[in-house]
Amino acid sequence: MIPGISAAFDGGNIRLVGIEGSRIDLEIVRDRDSDFYQWFYFRAAGLAGGRWTFRIVNAGGSAYPLGWPGYRTRASTDRRAWRQIAETRYEDGVLAFDWNGEAGDVAWFAYFAPYTMERHADLIARFARTPGFAHRELGRSLDGQPIDCLSVGRGPRPAWYYARQHPGESMCEWFMEGALERLADAADPVTRALLDAFTFHLVPNMNPDGTRRGHLRTNAAGVNLNREWHAPSASRSPEVLGVLAAMDASGVAYAMDVHGDEAIPANFIAGFEGIPGWTDAQGERFYEFGRRLAAHSPDFQTERGYGKAAAGRANLSMSTNQLAQRFGAIGMTLEMPFKDHDLNPDPEFGWSPARSKALAHACLETLATMVDLIDVPAPR
Repeated sequence: MIPGISAAFDGGNIRLVGIEGSRIDLEIVRDRDSDFYQWFYFRAAGLAGGRWTFRIVNAGGSAYPLGWPGYRTRASTDRRAWRQIAETRYEDGVLAFDWNGEAGDVAWFAYFAPYTMERHADLIARFARTPGFAHRELGRSLDGQPIDCLSVGRGPRPAWYYARQHPGESMCEWFMEGALERLADAADPVTRALLDAFTFHLVPNMNPDGTRRGHLRTNAAGVNLNREWHAPSASRSPEVLGVLAAMDASGVAYAMDVHGDEAIPANFIAGFEGIPGWTDAQGERFYEFGRRLAAHSPDFQTERGYGKAAAGRANLSMSTNQLAQRFGAIGMTLEMPFKDHDLNPDPEFGWSPARSKALAHACLETLATMVDLIDVPAPR
């Protein structure tokens, strides 16, 4: 029996090149009107009784080929538990992994545990009816999907969490689910303190079109949203246009832009060094958050990360730089790995949805210790 390969579902991405014996050759499809590709998510059926080798033959031309060495494909037979495939290897531009049909006749494979738009809809339905939360739409995407925002809290400091500007970074919405769950726990003293100090605005998915289409990095127009914050437009980036307008209305004291990094096997934050309005006091508060989070969570560290922009050379089209400059906010970009977290590895699951959610809790717990260091914005 020849296996059937399909990606014709929410968030799916793969193209069958050919099947020869037990070898199945595949290609990742580029984002629409873009050269970006790396996200894959597909189903294979008819696997029982065989031992199969899947090969993604165009992996070497992907957006971040340094993301493949040391990476492990995620696989599931129930679409709930996503385990690493230990027999994943990268050689000569080809990502290959093996599957024993005894593990299941039908299996799903993905770059990371998916967080589909159907699950997003369930998330919004769940928290829109949770006491204390308010839901609103901040606009519509190019495909007409809503940009959902959930707000909670009574404090004078506006705090923004937003995720999935790059839709293939699915760990980000698992993180947001964890953040929402923690902020819904009104019996927890840390949560109560946070809700007294902040009003939280959470955008779990800024790029619903890219998510549904199975993109890595862009929206329906092939636009990288995290290069649009200096001048968003209705024709290219209505997602950013709507979120930034809401931020202008509320002000921003603290902001976290949640991402995933293909190459670095660690969690880290990037800041806003190089903005024209940089002050040492503002920067020190960002660095202090990182130090406290590293002391609080074994899943976070400060040694590995991105380089810093030189004075006056920050890219203001990126959200963290734009918000730090525009509002004087303590802004940061959180990066989580597609690979495992080298300092605290899990051979079975790697970096996972559960760990992404736990890191969201740790970030909120750390923020609760920072209240006196985050200013209340002046009236606008």
